[in-house]
Amino acid sequence: MTAPSPASERILALDALRGVAVIGIVGMNVLAFALPGPAYYNPLSFGGTGPADYWVWLGSFVFIEDKFRTLFAMLFGAGCLILIERSGQQDGAMPWRAHYARMIVLFGIGLVHATLFASNDVLRAYALAGLALPLLAGLSAQGLFSVALGLLCLHLALGMAVLGTPLVMFHKEQWGADSLLWAERQFGRDPAMITMLLEQGREGLAERVTRRVPGIPGQMTALIAALPLNLSAIALGMGLWKGGMLKGEWRTFRLQRVAGIAALVGLPGLLGLAAWLVAEGFPAAIVGPVALVLSAPFDMALALAYAALAMAFLSKDNGLVNRLAAVGRLSLSNYLATSVILSAIFASWGLGLFGEVTRWQAFALGLVPVAAMLAWSPLWLSRAGQGPAERLWRRAARALA
Repeated sequence: MTAPSPASERILALDALRGVAVIGIVGMNVLAFALPGPAYYNPLSFGGTGPADYWVWLGSFVFIEDKFRTLFAMLFGAGCLILIERSGQQDGAMPWRAHYARMIVLFGIGLVHATLFASNDVLRAYALAGLALPLLAGLSAQGLFSVALGLLCLHLALGMAVLGTPLVMFHKEQWGADSLLWAERQFGRDPAMITMLLEQGREGLAERVTRRVPGIPGQMTALIAALPLNLSAIALGMGLWKGGMLKGEWRTFRLQRVAGIAALVGLPGLLGLAAWLVAEGFPAAIVGPVALVLSAPFDMALALAYAALAMAFLSKDNGLVNRLAAVGRLSLSNYLATSVILSAIFASWGLGLFGEVTRWQAFALGLVPVAAMLAWSPLWLSRAGQGPAERLWRRAARALA
């Protein structure tokens, strides 16, 4: 999500990496549109328990869930830093006014997006985290890496302070504890909660807006709780830009080595957590901490591996890379368009398939917006040079600044 720049100034691999990120996000977003909330994390909550559904959950948990969201946040941080550095070179001063205007407009776009389409919108969280960039932009790459690690540790500590209670109650077998009942509603198989969420998922657009608008202030709690993790990924992306990796300055061998080390950190941890969930039978008290807290370091490691691999192998000018780069240059437009397409498939004002498909079927339907992005992005870019949402963001931010 960056403002346009002349083609000669763009880094092909970075644009392609951004395209990979926005495509990868679809793999989990489709579940948020297709199934009740707990099923996003827990395969036994809803959406079938056949072998195909199980393998889709395992593949998603290990390779997709929060990896591409983290990657998207990393690229958001790098993109903001690129704009700040570019404006600073032109104006001779750090353009914080323009940066804050961009964050305010982005938050507004995310708010509309969350109200109409995707309640799990990430733009609001990125915009809030982006307000802290003036504190980070002057740091060195090493300093940014240290900040990223510190914020990740803070996320782990705060997350377990909240979600650790149900985990303790579960192992003490105190089944009537309020914390266990709460966890069951959020991450488990509570029938009343599933029924309520199915009804909400099948409501009309006007009903959805009427229900969600009063809840906007309450959403700030969840957004603020996500700040340490999102800001950690953003700081990591800024550090990778300053360190030269995202500028395309690292040699292929170095990129491969980083990818290998990061994968060796991330994959065993994720497979171990998956094995724990399977062995315990996916109790809600474990699903929540694993999905939202304990997997975070391994998610970030694997996102780093993806970034290194992309910078190593997506730098050659060919049809596939150019198409991915076009998707990446329209990342904001594609992110929003994905929600429109998924709503057309699952919402009541579309085909109305919410709650009517299994996990693997939902995952397969996620290929529809992916195919659309790959098809329309090069055509739009060749004619307009900039995505419609990017144009709106840029013009509104300029007017506000």
